Amino acid sequence: MIEAFLARAMLAGLRIGGLMTFAPFFGNASLPNQAKAGLTIALTALLLPAYSAGAMATPDHIGNWAALALSEIAIGMLIGYSTQLVFEGMELAGQIVGFQFGFSLVNVIDPNSQVEVTVLSSFHELIALLLFMQLGVQRWLLRATAASFRLIPIGSFARHVPGPAFLRAATAMWLIGAEIAFPVVIGTMVLDLTVGFLAKAAPQFPALFFGISAKYLMGLAVLYGTIAFWPSLLEKYFMHALRTLERLLEMAS
Repeated sequence: MIEAFLARAMLAGLRIGGLMTFAPFFGNASLPNQAKAGLTIALTALLLPAYSAGAMATPDHIGNWAALALSEIAIGMLIGYSTQLVFEGMELAGQIVGFQFGFSLVNVIDPNSQVEVTVLSSFHELIALLLFMQLGVQRWLLRATAASFRLIPIGSFARHVPGPAFLRAATAMWLIGAEIAFPVVIGTMVLDLTVGFLAKAAPQFPALFFGISAKYLMGLAVLYGTIAFWPSLLEKYFMHALRTLERLLEMAS
């Protein structure tokens, strides 16, 4: 009896630990590991009594334990990474915009991935994190985690691995990046064409000196003008990610 309970608790903790590792906000490097461990234990203690009904066959081989553990971690990773794709799309948009601004050589260290990213990528990601918290998406991720225990009980393997479906859903990252960066790209391209025509019509026109400054100012103006539309756009992206997560969990159950 005690062995079965401890087995269910361990597997539930692995699933929730996968969420705490890969989900936005919960998996942020600025959140101390002690806090993540405490949240994992607290959520396991809250969810285990409600979703551990029924006997679980205790695996009699180390390979079966390893397979169950990997299955639970994969489910937690699926839940956490579903909305992380929105952040990846925002970071991609920041890289595109930074390239248009000429900021491709101005990099900072991303505390989450420990790699160099452009300044505007960090800016886009921070705005997405603020809206993530304001919209309460973290609460929906916790609800999805609780629902996953009902769809895929503790200690049972996923019947279908939604790998191809998840890869198709991951392509939304490119659409998010393109849609967010599109206004700045169009604005700076129009300015480049205008400066090019002016330089062709008036060879004495200082196109290089004027073009760099004007492109930077144009890009900032368009960027600040489009930020007002980001809350509605990101709400749409996050809701789409949560609906996709629901379908993936149903496919795996």
